[in-house]
Amino acid sequence: MGGVVSGILIISAVIAVGYLAVRCKLLAPEVQAALTRTAFYITNPALLFTVVAGSDIRAALGVDAPLALLSAAAMGLLYCLLSFLFFRRPVAETAVGAMASSYANANNIGIPVSLYAVGTAQHVAPVLLVQLLVLAPFYVTILGVAGGAKIPWKRVVLQPLGNPMIIASALGVVVALTRWEVPELVQRPIDMLAGAAVPMVLLAFGMSLAGRAPLQKGDGRVETVVATLLKLVGMPLVVWALGRFVFGLEGQHLLALVIMGALPTAQNVFLFASPYGRGTVVARDVILLTTLLCVGALLVVAWLLG
Repeated sequence: MGGVVSGILIISAVIAVGYLAVRCKLLAPEVQAALTRTAFYITNPALLFTVVAGSDIRAALGVDAPLALLSAAAMGLLYCLLSFLFFRRPVAETAVGAMASSYANANNIGIPVSLYAVGTAQHVAPVLLVQLLVLAPFYVTILGVAGGAKIPWKRVVLQPLGNPMIIASALGVVVALTRWEVPELVQRPIDMLAGAAVPMVLLAFGMSLAGRAPLQKGDGRVETVVATLLKLVGMPLVVWALGRFVFGLEGQHLLALVIMGALPTAQNVFLFASPYGRGTVVARDVILLTTLLCVGALLVVAWLLG
């Protein structure tokens, strides 16, 4: 447990540096966007490729991907049920809330958390694949039908194919399955870029937290709180129950997957909701709240399972 807690505290310290850099006006807020784009297109794909290429991909996809899909579906369905019984929101807004309850920030936060908490980021790729190949097209389709199609269908279908994380993961899968040894002149630069991924992401993440206040009056407070609880409490519980009693997992593997379940909501939820103008405030607030509270959730997971 000590290693997990230490890893989370180290991550928290770097996040705090990014936050203070903006609050103390050492860095302009625009720097955060540049760091995020660099991480998304360059350093995170390099890290994902390196991790996936050296992992047991058959075992990861055989357990991690189905578990990620089942837990996300459970949280999404539970939010939809609560919306139908109590919130009574339109379909589009309900879809955004369901997505906020189940769509984890696997690339930006999942990679450093998994790497520092359990020593490997190989469990990130299956979660990322499920979200981009299954969950994102599903929710965007519902938003398109219920909220007015403003994103072309072709873009929805082809979006995963242009995602650098998916491309890097796919190349890593090929290398892992074929056991091809990447030439050193190719692998060394990739390793150098991968080494910059974690600090860059965490600094950008901390910077994004400055100057934002959630739960304003009339902004769907109840839905926001419910989605936040489902993401940080409900989803880790479901992952643990399914992993322990259905898939028979234990030890570090189970801990790593529960940590994946306790990750905050991804910014993609807001990006998907924005073109339709539906549920954007709830999406924004859930992202912020889960981001602020995820460290506590991760520490609890480490305490219980570490």
